[in-house]
Amino acid sequence: MNPQVARRGISVQQSDLMCKRGCGFYGNAVWQGLCSKCWREENQCTRAKQIEDDRALAERLQREEEVAYASSREEVRSQTASSKTNSVPMVKRLFTSAPKTPARRDAGAPKTSVSQSTSLSRQPSAECDHVTQHFIDFLKTFQRPGYDIFKQCHAFVENIAHKKVAVGGENFTDSVQDFYQNMSEYLQANLKGSPDLMETVMDEVERYVMGRLYEQLFCPDHTDDEKKDLAIQKRIRSLHWVSIAMLCAPVDEQIPKVSDSVERAITDLIDLDSKRVPKDKLACVTRCSKHIMTAIQGSKKAAASADDFLPTLVYIVLKANPPRLHSNIQYITRYCNPSRLMTGEDGYYFTNLCCAVAFIEKLDAQSLNLSHEDFELYMSGASSPSGPKAISSGHSSQNGFREERCTAAPQVDQRTDLVSGAGVRQERRAEETRPLETDLIEWRDGQELSVLGILEGPPIRTQTSTTFTIDSDNVGGDSLPPPLQPQKFAG
Repeated sequence: MNPQVARRGISVQQSDLMCKRGCGFYGNAVWQGLCSKCWREENQCTRAKQIEDDRALAERLQREEEVAYASSREEVRSQTASSKTNSVPMVKRLFTSAPKTPARRDAGAPKTSVSQSTSLSRQPSAECDHVTQHFIDFLKTFQRPGYDIFKQCHAFVENIAHKKVAVGGENFTDSVQDFYQNMSEYLQANLKGSPDLMETVMDEVERYVMGRLYEQLFCPDHTDDEKKDLAIQKRIRSLHWVSIAMLCAPVDEQIPKVSDSVERAITDLIDLDSKRVPKDKLACVTRCSKHIMTAIQGSKKAAASADDFLPTLVYIVLKANPPRLHSNIQYITRYCNPSRLMTGEDGYYFTNLCCAVAFIEKLDAQSLNLSHEDFELYMSGASSPSGPKAISSGHSSQNGFREERCTAAPQVDQRTDLVSGAGVRQERRAEETRPLETDLIEWRDGQELSVLGILEGPPIRTQTSTTFTIDSDNVGGDSLPPPLQPQKFAG
């Protein structure tokens, strides 16, 4: 390999996945490498200062508005007094615009909020009804605590629906995370049970809340999620030429079981967009990752490592190109139960997915061991790795594809032998069928001559049938034996 073109590779250390503060939980790029707990602590002071600044700004604007309102009222009174002393023609008064009183913000805001919240109050759908009924049936076994849990969840859902217009995405995320925290504390204080029971209840709370608020929370209009979805989808589409050998992913798709695991992983990743609850979306990521692990183990005949998993995950993402990938990642990050993302295999696999997407966004020629010229040609579509340019490229490209060509050569020779053997067998069958073809041609010609001879010869004469009359005298009947002689009936 050319030392000037050192391969960067696709690898990530365990420490790179953890929170930068060293708390032991998984971090996330959305939270600048922190876990959800440290991120909330980091931004608590900043948010408090921002709230104070917003409150001071609102009070100043309110005072300025009240002063403007008072001055406008004074101006109206002065103009009314002057109109009584001065005679103004009727036509002039009709075409003189009266001074408009500026509407107060606090007076108009509630009406707007009510009207918009009314439009935002979702019409009851079959999906929402099913989610609500399932949640009620689940809480019936808890009796009084179950009633309190449903009451709090229902009130939170309605409150969020009305506040949808007024709050931004970040504040909205904080509201959901604060609700999860408060609900967890309530369950620990009032619901006596095992940790598994607490986790099950929190899962059902998340399913109810997010199932009811999915339309409002997923890919909201005030964010650029949709724009980033299109950008990452276009980026993945432009990288369609990237092969599994370029990524050094230890997966052999020629093995049927490995190929089946790869297809299942792609299906699970595409199915991510069809789920409504963050927990269900996260389960798709986990199933996809486990199929990847199975594919690696089936190819290596050994346990998969982290260095094997991430390149293969990048390959699966490129092959699947799942719809609305950025929005789904943001939805899980914002509204999933934070404890599920901070620890466990779900958190580990999801953190790797975020790393894979970040790698795809920054993927360059050095990452794939290609020259810059070849990389630009492949990205523009002017050439492909299997074309002539790839074979005659520089040292980096030759080194990058040597292993793939060496691996594919025996398979190409084997398939060439199969094709050649099929051609020989086909020629042998053709030689065997030639006599039969000659006989069929001779028989056809003979039949044609016979038909022509019949058509050109004399017409065929047919014998007329003799008509028999049953009641006529039977001539020669006397010569018949006695039993057969006709009997005359004398009536």
